[in-house]
Order: sequence, then structure tokens, then C-alpha cells
Amino acid sequence: MRAYVRLDPSDNVVTATRALEVGTPIEEIATRALIPSGHKVATRDIAAGEPVRKYAQLIGYASGDIAAGDHVHAHNVAFRNTDVDYEFGTDLRPVERAAVQDTFMGYRRESGAVGTRNYIAVVTSVNCSATAARRIADAFGPEELAAYPNVDGVVAFVHGTGCGMGGDGEGFEALQRVMWGYAKHPNHGGVIMVGLGCEMNQIDWLLEAYGLKQGPLFQTMNIQGVAGLRRTIEMGIEKVRAMLPVVNAARREPCPVSELKVALQCGGSDAWSGITANPALGYACDLLVAQGGTGVLAETPEIYGAEHLLTRRAADPATGEKLVGLIRWWEDYTARNRGSMDNNPSPGNKKGGLTTILEKSLGAAAKGGTTPLTGVYKYAEPVTAPGFTFMDSPGYDPASVTGQIAGGCNLVCFTTGRGSAFGSKPAPTIKVATNSEMYSRMTEDMDVNAGDILSDGVTVEEKGREIYEMFLRVASGEMSKSEAQGLGDYEFVPWQIGAVM
Repeated sequence: MRAYVRLDPSDNVVTATRALEVGTPIEEIATRALIPSGHKVATRDIAAGEPVRKYAQLIGYASGDIAAGDHVHAHNVAFRNTDVDYEFGTDLRPVERAAVQDTFMGYRRESGAVGTRNYIAVVTSVNCSATAARRIADAFGPEELAAYPNVDGVVAFVHGTGCGMGGDGEGFEALQRVMWGYAKHPNHGGVIMVGLGCEMNQIDWLLEAYGLKQGPLFQTMNIQGVAGLRRTIEMGIEKVRAMLPVVNAARREPCPVSELKVALQCGGSDAWSGITANPALGYACDLLVAQGGTGVLAETPEIYGAEHLLTRRAADPATGEKLVGLIRWWEDYTARNRGSMDNNPSPGNKKGGLTTILEKSLGAAAKGGTTPLTGVYKYAEPVTAPGFTFMDSPGYDPASVTGQIAGGCNLVCFTTGRGSAFGSKPAPTIKVATNSEMYSRMTEDMDVNAGDILSDGVTVEEKGREIYEMFLRVASGEMSKSEAQGLGDYEFVPWQIGAVM
């Protein structure tokens, strides 16, 4: 393996593939400092104020003179907010539909939607009903559930908000969309909603706003109306026990891949994320789209500096303008909270070689492949357009994935370079390692190793095909590693927007 990777002839940096000693030859120069693996080396002199380029794109500006062979990182690269002229639809590549329609074994619901899992959900409207929901779900252990082999489990989805918030506006609407999305999610065979009764986020308002009807597999109750916590827990257990045989009657059947909606995520990123795992996931997304399926990219702060590449792929100007509008909202949001868009990358990202959010975003956007951008959605809004789409969300993984699942994603694919212990319910998470060293260290957590793109010459296309084929297996019931470890009970985190009052 070479000592470095050059991503584009126009770049003025390269990335070290291993730790480099002083004096290591790099093209026509030699390193002037110790270079950690994954970090950047200047391949020519870069004057103070001059752009630093990687992926043939701007990732920051030299904060002082940088000599050829120097280590290029946070100590000598400055961030500036993006200022670009956006183009819409100038990089549209037609989708080549697959000649053969692939299938997976899914649960076809009465609504027509298709699930990849079959859970019973206990969803809370407010933090005050969290204990009740957890105790209802915890009452159903492996011994009882063994009698219902087609039920994947009883899961409590609890959160820390629902009151002390405005009764309208962005925050309230986002929470209501999350609740509706989980109530109607195709990976749920049955749902119970549990509230307190006096909270701002009233269950009855949700039923009215979204036209939800109660029945044997969708029921609600409030602690105050039932007459206390103990009775609410007892009643909830009775309701779940009555649902179990009905939910267990569901059977998997062959379903077209067009019914898959895959959340495209990354976390604990490193310099290899944008070189190995993310492009491979992007190729898997292209294969999914060719089958009529849907890929949902999110984490708006983590496309900052790469959004101009996505607007060029917008299917129409209105779609591109919606994406730009999200970027402007986030610039204002961080400014009024006295923050910076460059607060992301995290310390772990920087240790892995990522210097600015611009660099991180260029790698993160690769998860979306190459097909047209067909839709841009609010947080937790139902995703209705097939193809490659985008959902507004924070970069915080649990909050972001919660929104994607609420929007209808029935699978999650999560790339990581530093290592992540993330998992999700009701949509299972597939984790892809960006480098072989971390994969070998965390084999119990990683499903796919994309590090062999760098170490063994595996192509991005070959790895993307491997990821896509795992989509089909996991969608058909094979457990991902995070799922097998029981992750997902504490990763339900609705994005809390606005004031807590």
C-alpha cells in the first residue's frame, strides 16, 4: 500500500495511509513533520489565506504560510462560511433501471407499506409517561415472546420532551411528525400510545391532525384518565398481551426492493469515510435507486460545504432551493445560538484526520451516490418520492436517525471510522467500517469492512454491491450485529427545537 492517497490532481494536499516519519518521500517532496495516519500533507507551498483543496474542493484556508511537506490540520487551516453560487440540475445523470427486479422477504401491511421487522411499539407523548412505557415493554421477556416467533419484540419509545414547549411552531410540529411516523411505521405490527393527560403534546391532537383511528392494533391511554401509574402499566400489559397473537400472525412474503427506504448515516467519521465506506454506500444507494427504492441522506450540518454538489443533482430548481433554504436556516440557527457551523467535526473526527466541517461534509455527501436528488424533506416528514432524497436533521446521530425512521425508513446503514456502538429500532442498523484496523478491533459491532478498498484493492463498486446485498438479507430478517446486541432501546431521540419553557 502506498504511503499516501491523492484524490484529485488539483488538490494541494494528499492523505497519509499510515503514520509517516519526517523525511518520507511524497511525490516530489518529503514530509517535514510526523504525519498521523489519515492526516494531510501539503504537496506544495500554500500561502496564508490561500485555499486548501481536497476532493478538488475547498476545505478551508491556510491560516499561515504552509510549506510543502508540512502537516496540514487544524493548527494551520481556518474555516469560513460557504459563499457559492448555486446551480440547479446541471449534473443530472439518468437512472438506469435494473433489468431484473430484486426482492426481499418483508411484511406487507394493510396500508400497502412494507416492513422489515414486526415489533409492538409503546410510544410516549411526554417524558412523564416514560416510566409507564418502559415497564409495559419490560414485562415481556424472552420466555413469553418465544411463543410468538414472528414478533421481534415489544419496544418502548420514550423521550425527554412533550411539555414545557410551545403548542405550535417548529418544535411542536417536529415532535408530532415523529409520533405519527412511529405510530404508522411499517415495522410496527401494533402500537400503544401512552400519555400523562395534561401535557402540551396531547395525543388527541395527534389523532385529529393525522386522522389516526384506534383499533385492536392501535390504542391510546393517559395515566390521569386510567387512574394512576400502576393501573396504566397493568392495562398496557393487558393490551400488549392481546395484540401478541394478532401481530404474530403476520408472515413475510416476497416484496420488491422498491419498498425499501434506507437511512444513509455516518458517525465517528475519519479521513477514510469519504474515501472508502461513504462512496461504497453511495454505490449501494445507486443500486437501490435503480430498483425503484429510496435512499434518505440527512444531517444538514454535515453536508455544509458540499451542498452545492447536491443542488447540481436536484431534479428541479424547487428541490434545489429547498436544500439551500435548509442551509440558510442552519447558518442562522448556529449564529443566534452563538455557535459555528465548524463546531462539527468533533474531537474524534479531528483525531481521525478531518480538519473542518467542509472536509467532513464532502466525504459525508458521498453516501448519496450519483443519482438525481428527487426530494427534500422536513425533519420526520414522510418521505414519498422514490430515489435519492434528503431530510433535514442535526448531525447528532440518534436525533437524525429518529427523524429518518419517522419519515418511513425501514433500514439504516451507518458508516463509521472511529467506531460506533449505535443501533436502532424498529429499523435495524447495518454498520460499515471505513478502515481495516478499526474493523478488526470492533468485529462484534461492524457488519462490513470497507477498509479493504484501501488495503486490498477491492473496488468501491464491489464493496457497494456487498453492502446492497446485505440490505436485502437484513431486510429479510437476518440480524445485523447491532441488532443482535440489543441496541436501539435508548436511541430514540426526537430533535428538540426551540425554547424549553
